[in-house]
Amino acid sequence: MYSRPLRRLSNYFDRCPDTLTTDDLKTYFADLVESHSWSTVKTDRNGLQFFYRFVLERPWQFIDIVKPPSVRRLPDILTTDELTRLLDTCRKPEIRTFILTTYSMGLRLSETLNLTVNDIDSNRMRVHLRQCKGQKDRYVPLPAETLTALRQHWKTHRNPRWLFPQGQNMQAQHKAAKPMNRSLPQKAMRKLVQECRINKVVSLHSLRHSFATHLLEQGLSLRAIQDILGHMRPETTALYTRLTETVELNTHRVINQLVDELKCGD
Repeated sequence: MYSRPLRRLSNYFDRCPDTLTTDDLKTYFADLVESHSWSTVKTDRNGLQFFYRFVLERPWQFIDIVKPPSVRRLPDILTTDELTRLLDTCRKPEIRTFILTTYSMGLRLSETLNLTVNDIDSNRMRVHLRQCKGQKDRYVPLPAETLTALRQHWKTHRNPRWLFPQGQNMQAQHKAAKPMNRSLPQKAMRKLVQECRINKVVSLHSLRHSFATHLLEQGLSLRAIQDILGHMRPETTALYTRLTETVELNTHRVINQLVDELKCGD
């Protein structure tokens, strides 16, 4: 990702990037802003900063050349009815369990993929998430419906470590040393959204947003939701809704009630 900006910059001027001046870089970024997304502009800026500081070992003096605006867009949220349609439409039990697990605990895609057998604490009905974003661990409540689905799914492959192992069949999954490839549930989710004719811009990460929003609607406090999602800053959690007074409810009871309302089939 960081080498691409160097190639683009070198092709733009037909010169080595270490020979460019501040004016050259201003010209380059002025054109880049007009022709590419802000995400690309930001990546190019960060890549060039890395190149100057750690490869050329020169002071980075062009920090204010371009500052992409901070844009916060509200994500599309799935309703519980739409989630039920997704689960009922899904014909692959493995993907169905993956979606239910991701939603019902508000997980990031990588967190679901990296779930292991030892992470599940059925006695305390919680899951230990390890080395998450920011290299921090956290515990999240485990709904009873999700525990049942995970047990049924694990019995299909019985991998000694991974709950969602890599492999095209049960034998390969049983022996797999790695978790499922992230592209598999991503593609399946896109296909399900199309089949269900849900006209929203949603992905697997939308399940996490939907989970947080639904908990808030159920009356769970922002502070409790922040802990479940593992947000570093309360402002991140507050983006899901305007700050309002909410009723303090038992976290486990709310989540179990929420997941039970999905009316999951066998």
